[in-house]
Amino acid sequence: MIRAGRRRAAGRGKRTAALVSLPVLPLAWFVALQEHPPWMPAVYLAYLLVVIVVPGTMFWRRLTGGIGWLSADVVLGTAFGLAVEALIYPLGMLFQMPFAALLMPALAFGMWRALPRRELPDRPTPWWSMAGAMIAVGVAAAWFVRAGAHLVPLNGPEALRPNTDAPHNLAIAGEVAHHFPARVPYADGRWLTSHWAAYDHIASAHWITTVPLDVLTHRVAPFAWILLTVLGAAAVGMLLTGRAVAAPIAAGLVVAGGDLVAWPWAVSDRVFADGPFSLGELTNPPQAFSTVLLLPLIAVTTLLLRRRPGTTRGQLFRLFVTAGVLIAALAMTKATTLPVYATGLAVAWIYLTVRAGRLNLRALVLGVGVAAAYALTFFFVLRGAASSVRFDPGATFTSLADRMGGGSAVPVIAAVAVVGWVMPLVGALLITRRVARDPMVVFLVAGFVAAVLGASLLADRGDTQLFFVRTGFVFGVLLATWGLAALERRLFWVAGVALAIGAAAIYWGRYRSPDTCTSANCFGQGLVVALVIAAIGIGVFGLVLRGTRRTWAVIAVAVLLGTTVSPTIASVRKFADAPLTEYESIAPGGIEAARFIRRNSGSDDRIATNVHCHQARASHCGTGSYWIAGYAERRVLVEGWAYQARVDDSYPAGVQGPYWNQDLLKLNDEVFSNPTRQTIETLRTKYDVQWLLLDERVGAAPKNLDKLTELRFQLGTVRVYQIYPPPPENPYPSKTPSPTGTPSPSFPTTTPGPSSGTSSDPSTSVPANLPTTVPTTGPTSTAPSFPTGPPSPSGSFTTLPVRNSPTSVQSPSSSFSGSTPSVSGSTPLG
Repeated sequence: MIRAGRRRAAGRGKRTAALVSLPVLPLAWFVALQEHPPWMPAVYLAYLLVVIVVPGTMFWRRLTGGIGWLSADVVLGTAFGLAVEALIYPLGMLFQMPFAALLMPALAFGMWRALPRRELPDRPTPWWSMAGAMIAVGVAAAWFVRAGAHLVPLNGPEALRPNTDAPHNLAIAGEVAHHFPARVPYADGRWLTSHWAAYDHIASAHWITTVPLDVLTHRVAPFAWILLTVLGAAAVGMLLTGRAVAAPIAAGLVVAGGDLVAWPWAVSDRVFADGPFSLGELTNPPQAFSTVLLLPLIAVTTLLLRRRPGTTRGQLFRLFVTAGVLIAALAMTKATTLPVYATGLAVAWIYLTVRAGRLNLRALVLGVGVAAAYALTFFFVLRGAASSVRFDPGATFTSLADRMGGGSAVPVIAAVAVVGWVMPLVGALLITRRVARDPMVVFLVAGFVAAVLGASLLADRGDTQLFFVRTGFVFGVLLATWGLAALERRLFWVAGVALAIGAAAIYWGRYRSPDTCTSANCFGQGLVVALVIAAIGIGVFGLVLRGTRRTWAVIAVAVLLGTTVSPTIASVRKFADAPLTEYESIAPGGIEAARFIRRNSGSDDRIATNVHCHQARASHCGTGSYWIAGYAERRVLVEGWAYQARVDDSYPAGVQGPYWNQDLLKLNDEVFSNPTRQTIETLRTKYDVQWLLLDERVGAAPKNLDKLTELRFQLGTVRVYQIYPPPPENPYPSKTPSPTGTPSPSFPTTTPGPSSGTSSDPSTSVPANLPTTVPTTGPTSTAPSFPTGPPSPSGSFTTLPVRNSPTSVQSPSSSFSGSTPSVSGSTPLG
């Protein structure tokens, strides 16, 4: 009895220790997002728990039967809930229901009651396993505070100097938030032929939480996806290995591992950092979101291909439904993810078919599902747009050499890159022979190799083929986790010391290379130094231990895996500075002007602008300006057009080619150079333009523009005009007495209001010094085509007459997003 009591006390102590580590997750959440008002991370966290986590876990466990650990099911269920949300949101928008995600708790409860209940096997997660994963979460939060949160500045003067990616992502998020089917928001209104599912979550959260759209796009959602990647890899690692020790190993590799980004030329160029903490993950929402969705899909594939005993046809059908939802969401998220998964699945299907001597139907059904998802995506998401990806072996490395000035060093760059990419694959060497027959080993190896081949043999504008490697990184993490988790307990400390040797070797190679590398063709020198040190470390450590062949293999593999650890440490220092332009790609006052249009317009209003180039008055016009569509959340007639389509296939001259409709561009620009009543009326009646945004850096405002339109806002170098219909030919029509005997005014008037205005969203208030003229009669902005947010409180904007004496507004610095909830956020209603 005494022993039994001690065991019970020990069990309670372990559970308590595990629970004590859980507060690390919310603490890390609020610490990482500390630059924003507390209500923003708090309300998003509440939304995530109520709308995504709880329903997603209920869906996951009822459909799949669970993987054996409740903690792992919660993580994978959360990712599955995001996939369900990505499919529900566009359906809701078709019926003018942007709050459709709120139906998920009811749907989950209904499914939970409808499907037959059964006891799910649940194994307790050891306290040390959960604590190890929480340490990785803490490291991820610390990294985000130090580096990730600085990649895209949201306030201050630096917010005016982003590269093209950040405003482009914000423009797509704003379009998905207000329209479906989506159109290109920054050029000509054509159908959007790019993958948009990642923005569904951002838009849905924006509607329900009222968190500003830029804060969601550049801070909250990326950090949430990073945490889900860390914990999702831990959950899948537990499923693959059947051991709880895989959780801290996988989480640690996601946080600290990567490829061999250990020499200055690679780190500074930011193209080889292919882990979840790379620039590509943080500035590319589709890539980060696809990684989150890929992990539960790998888990479902594991449950299907391993053929759990006692699986009924009903359970098998539910597993296929789960896989189908994830495949459909992935197909609409990122073009480089499903090919890697499909290749691994195809090789696993061949392996299972040959080994069993008969057709493996489960893998075949999954393959058919992937093909169907591709077909639907091609016709309904991409709308038949041809891909610009071409077969061009070595073009990736030539492009990287051109960026770095490598010239004749292309073969060296190719060798260094490929060695770095395949390094995580060595973890599979530690998997025992018995386990190596598992079809998931074949699946992961084939997918990993396919990712490296895709990046090496294919080419695309902008080097987008590198995202194949960023997808394959997850496969490498799982293989390395599987190998390390398969070790006997006595070898864990050996592997730990060997990992440290590898990290020290690559750090020394990176540290020494600036002193010894004096020409542009010595890119591989740092790697050679690191590998020599690693080889010496393997030999010395192995001789000291005098171990078996298994011990030597553990030392060698762990040292090589350790060489991928240092890049994350180096990136904290290198990535802490945002990749800003040397010039202000956003006009001074432009963010406030765009938000002014958003507050005072309907979702269907359209803007015309004289801003087309990423740099104003540059000798070479880079047509990558998207900030007006991003911050205004409205469609722009012609702003930038470099990213007009998924692959710019409509522009034969490439991404910097001329605009496809020169007549429209000429009409647009004429309004800002030589406006007439006829040209303005053509924009208003034919192209539904209601607003003009003029940047004085591009061209001075014509003298008669404020006579033909209404000057509504002026700040910095930006002026905002509103277009009204021309006055009637008879300005003094006969008056018709009103029921009260008081004639109605037929001209714009100024309406007195309180000292501070109110907007259509309670999260956004308008400062009193914003000049807004509100006409009481005549045409107003076009009404939105669906509900545009909660109704505004009674009251009106403070209005100032600006037609004859435009007022220059000096908004406080807090008007930039993320600093205060009053004027910083984008709102569901413009």
